[in-house]
Amino acid sequence: MKLISFLRQQTETWGAVRGDEVIDLGKVLGGTLADFIGSAKFAEREQIAAAHKPDLKLSEINFLPVIPRPEKIVCAVRNYLDHHNEAVAFGMKREITEFPPIFLRVWRSQVAHNAPVIRPKVSDNLDWEGELAVVIGKGGRHISQADAWSHVAGYSIYNDVSVRDWQRHAQQIASGKNFVGTGPFGPWLVTPEEVSDPTNLKLETRVNGETVQSSNTSMLIFSIPRLIEYSSTIFDLVPGDVIATGTPAGVGFTRKPPIFLKPGDVVEVEIEQIGVLRNPVIDE
Repeated sequence: MKLISFLRQQTETWGAVRGDEVIDLGKVLGGTLADFIGSAKFAEREQIAAAHKPDLKLSEINFLPVIPRPEKIVCAVRNYLDHHNEAVAFGMKREITEFPPIFLRVWRSQVAHNAPVIRPKVSDNLDWEGELAVVIGKGGRHISQADAWSHVAGYSIYNDVSVRDWQRHAQQIASGKNFVGTGPFGPWLVTPEEVSDPTNLKLETRVNGETVQSSNTSMLIFSIPRLIEYSSTIFDLVPGDVIATGTPAGVGFTRKPPIFLKPGDVVEVEIEQIGVLRNPVIDE
């Protein structure tokens, strides 16, 4: 099942995608998508959706980020082996660590599918990072790797767009990862039964139709269960929390000369069995 958050006549709601149509479940059940995936009713999602007719066409809606206001967006750093090797070849002194390096992104930095990525006034070093996003359904603390999959509500796509020069202002990188309008998230959440093997999914990023990243989630250094285990050791994970699992090789800053996003560009991130996240680029 595909679940989305969207605007209907300027009112925030959520629902299920059926073909090219949408069932507005928000008007039936109330609350948010995060509320739903954290509830007992989430296990009955197929029956609930089957009991209602579609309300509108998918082409008629305005998407919101899948989880518009997650409490936490946990982002993994250099978590693909090919991207790690690319960074080292570029001249960065990086080692594979014992523990997953992470940072937090704020929800106000997010944008929806089809909404513009905003290049900030203070930089032209805007870079793409296509990623698999994991959405937490069942919260918890000190979640073991053996139990981690049972805490996953589903999967989506994240583009962890980076303002590279600001990312390097200090030894932490969060300043380059939290500008307004730099976190595309969507188009929808795909529930686990629709994804045969999240550890073996093709991921591709395209800029203006040209493929710039092409890899597979099998290249992850720290697995999804390891990221959940580590994050839940630090935080209380809650329904709707997002874990962006890292990006593969092919980012813009490592190219010679570097390539950065500019107004008029269109970025697409495609992950098999999930879909395509598409965003144009504009200036602030």
